[in-house]
Amino acid sequence: MVVLAAFTSLGGLVALLAGAYGLHRTRHLTEAGEITDALVKAVLQGADRPTLQFETADGRVLEIVSPVPPNRRRPLRAGERVRIAYDADDPREVVLIGRERRGLDRAFVAAGASLVVVGLALGMAG
Repeated sequence: MVVLAAFTSLGGLVALLAGAYGLHRTRHLTEAGEITDALVKAVLQGADRPTLQFETADGRVLEIVSPVPPNRRRPLRAGERVRIAYDADDPREVVLIGRERRGLDRAFVAAGASLVVVGLALGMAG
């Protein structure tokens, strides 16, 4: 029982930390990142996300895979321009403005915290 409790707590802690890190990075990029427009390029064959092309403040042109997949409600169509925030130190770190995945990160935090509590309860019971 103690081993199960330890694995449950450890898994919960990993999920909690992953969600907290995601929320932190999103907040950091949207508040302190460079803001620019990116061109949505076609989805490459075999991929599920389109490529985004943008120019950094120092003049470099980068192409990165979109950090979020398109969906029916908010598709990412080829030729469309979207607002992004990127890290000036590592321009491959990008957030699409208005399409942040905060809900997913919050779900990781909540699920992780729940698993930590369950693991602690199992540890105390066993």
